[in-house]
Amino acid sequence: MEKVDSPVGVVLSEDGISERANSNNGITDKPSSIAQSDVVEKVDVLTLEEPSETAKKKKKNKNKKKKEKPQQTDPPTVPVVELFPSGEFPEGEIQQYKDDNLWRTTSEEKRELERLGRPIYNSLRQAAEVHRQVRKHIKQILKPGMLMIDICETLESTVRKLISENGLQAGIAFPTGCSLNWVAAHWTPNSGDQTVLQYDDVMKLDFGTHIDGRIVDCAFTVAFNPMFDPLLEASREATNTGIKESGVDVRLCDVGAAIQEVMESYEVEINGKVFQVKSVRNLNGHSIGQYQIHAGKSVPIVKGGEQTKMEEGEFYAIETFASTGKGYVREDLECSHYMKNFDIGHVPLRLPRAKQLLATINKNFSTLAFCRRYLDRLGETKYLMALKNLCDAGIVQPYPPLCDVKGSYVSQFEHTILLRPTCKEVVSRGDDY
Repeated sequence: MEKVDSPVGVVLSEDGISERANSNNGITDKPSSIAQSDVVEKVDVLTLEEPSETAKKKKKNKNKKKKEKPQQTDPPTVPVVELFPSGEFPEGEIQQYKDDNLWRTTSEEKRELERLGRPIYNSLRQAAEVHRQVRKHIKQILKPGMLMIDICETLESTVRKLISENGLQAGIAFPTGCSLNWVAAHWTPNSGDQTVLQYDDVMKLDFGTHIDGRIVDCAFTVAFNPMFDPLLEASREATNTGIKESGVDVRLCDVGAAIQEVMESYEVEINGKVFQVKSVRNLNGHSIGQYQIHAGKSVPIVKGGEQTKMEEGEFYAIETFASTGKGYVREDLECSHYMKNFDIGHVPLRLPRAKQLLATINKNFSTLAFCRRYLDRLGETKYLMALKNLCDAGIVQPYPPLCDVKGSYVSQFEHTILLRPTCKEVVSRGDDY
């Protein structure tokens, strides 16, 4: 086979395969029939252009892949499930157990239990990711002068989009609480309400999301006037203390005592008057079950609570309320929140309208809480008498607003935590709080 030297140390055989010439054999036996310029051109193509073009193509493909990664819009409209194509959602903040429970961190048996629980954890994390993205958006648009009903409807429509609302499988877990000032909890505007958010208001935004009944219950407080900052800090730090103290085999009363100690170390000056911050003693955190916002255990925010212990695998809403008033709430104002009792069996109803309303509640909410606006949205009209009938029969429980003394201010922060076999996960934790 004849071979020809190329000027750059590459030789081309007649069948087109390139070989590198030996530096000691610079001359071939026979002259080549291939023109030297052709050789150079082929060498360029084979040794320089092709790898360069391939590299460019690879780079373009890489850039293309990066660009294709789904991004959230502003305002957010892309369902969270599309932002995480793998179907795996971000883990919350991990806190290790303390003292006698440190062994759980490395226990192989406990790790196996966690593997079995992954589908449930993932559902909860999806609901938490929706909560984080929705509250980030709401914080950006909140300003004095907005109608409370507009705030709630914007928040709820964003939740519905991001969670890909689907009947009882995915959606809103309970009505958006936006209680103002001395109203601590359970207030949301009914249809037609014209309440406006003011610069000097202290608003608790408490909303919930769920996937397959796995509920994330999480709340924060908004105050435009920096005068209220110490009041907000008191409940935020008290909630973080409650989370830190929680764990497997921890007594609920010990969590409450730790919360109260931190809460009542704060004071706040409002319009020249100094107030000692108080824990609202008859409001509590609570365990959470599937489709059950209050699953039976209460987490006090003052000392002297129950000796009951927290257990492995339980979900808890750790929430605290800081008040400049009496630190005690009572039911007041017009009711907006309702919830079907979890353990209620069949109760005979006489009123056909009540039966029809109950069917609507069962289909759309089951044992999740709802408000009058949600019934209006479903096209229900003239239902107040039927709703009262369901409440009187013990099928539905009304939850009126809970208020401290008029003129006082209450702040709230809340997170959902999961007591995993090996560690504690603050599922709803975000960059904001």
